[in-house]
Amino acid sequence: MRFGPRFKNICANVMVGGRPVNWVTFARYLGIFLESSFTFKCSFASNKAKFYKAFNNIFGKIGRIASEEVIFTLIKSKCLSILLYGTEPCPVNSAVSHSLQFALNRALFKIVGPLSEDTYKDICNYFGIWPMEQHISACQNKFHLRYCASDSAVCCSISKLR
Repeated sequence: MRFGPRFKNICANVMVGGRPVNWVTFARYLGIFLESSFTFKCSFASNKAKFYKAFNNIFGKIGRIASEEVIFTLIKSKCLSILLYGTEPCPVNSAVSHSLQFALNRALFKIVGPLSEDTYKDICNYFGIWPMEQHISACQNKFHLRYCASDSAVCCSISKLR
């Protein structure tokens, strides 16, 4: 897998033990899917699929029996962390942020039905669910603080470059 301006160029096959090692366009590392592209890029499609699976599982079990407060608390504590997994170290552009926000909005739509965008924002503020940009920013800031506090020489030298 390659990153950089020549990521699309065909590479020579590497032989290991007499067998060729295939070049791939994506790879999974620690649950994060990395994509081969011009810049370092991560894919969050699996996060969205797992989020929908978790939400549908919860909503299918409790459905309309539980109050909205209970459902929103479960989404915030169980499902949102699935959606945000890997956003700390990976670069997240506005397209990815909007895509993750859309997944969250679809879950809200299923709970409360069709409402205006301002009403959704008010409901989210009431239950403590921030817009996706704020969630991602908070996660990245927390990650950076822990990263800078690390005793590793590599971490210290990289954090000085930033």
